[in-house]
Amino acid sequence: MPQHTYLEQGLTLLEARFKGAPAQLATAAARPFITLTRETSAGATTVGQLLVPMLDEALGEKGQPWVFLDKNLLAHALVQLNLPERLAQHLPEDRVSEIKGVIGEFMGMHPPLWELEHQVLEAILHLAQVGRAIFVGRASFMVTKSLPAGFHVRLIASPEVRIRRTMALLNCDEAAAKDHIQRTDRGRERYLKARFGKDPEDPHLYDLVINTDRITPKTTARIIVSSLCDRLAGLESTPPFPLPATGAAPQAAGRAG
Repeated sequence: MPQHTYLEQGLTLLEARFKGAPAQLATAAARPFITLTRETSAGATTVGQLLVPMLDEALGEKGQPWVFLDKNLLAHALVQLNLPERLAQHLPEDRVSEIKGVIGEFMGMHPPLWELEHQVLEAILHLAQVGRAIFVGRASFMVTKSLPAGFHVRLIASPEVRIRRTMALLNCDEAAAKDHIQRTDRGRERYLKARFGKDPEDPHLYDLVINTDRITPKTTARIIVSSLCDRLAGLESTPPFPLPATGAAPQAAGRAG
């Protein structure tokens, strides 16, 4: 895992939260978190990084800063499960290679893929229950949909804008950028449909859909923070919601096949 400062800090916070989770869960019915679902190059990483200081200011508590879990979310979850980070290659946001999976299980490299997938989804749900986390990808919005303090956002952008962003990010030509976008988006679509039977382009799955063509990342982050604050204010005026059992939500993982 790249040793960027925010990743090192994030992992330290996650380890502390896992250790203190039982006490935290006993003192609150629900804790806020955000999930970001995105089209490729719609700006989720930039928006997620901008959200952290804004959320700390608006909803932070002493010693409980927000954590941004982007493309390294799976690696973080594996660390918490005491499983090697290299197993991430067996659980992409796409269809898992059955041949690679069977070989890996036979050689004792990892548990059965359905079991590993279930463990990772459980880790995501557990982190959401502890709260103050921003999740990107891994169908986290589906795994956590039963938690009332979660706010689920999808970021989209026009093909032209996403191609330009991808060309700049990958330093590639237009054809390569188009190919990367199509492969990545199709993989994420397959993942969600295979495990949850949902289409990521269905706007009814989210609390908010934002087109980042003309809305700047900073404005996008501000809209999300404001909307989450409104959601939490509404929850405070209603009776507490009980938390589901940690092992109850990721049932779809066993059907991954």
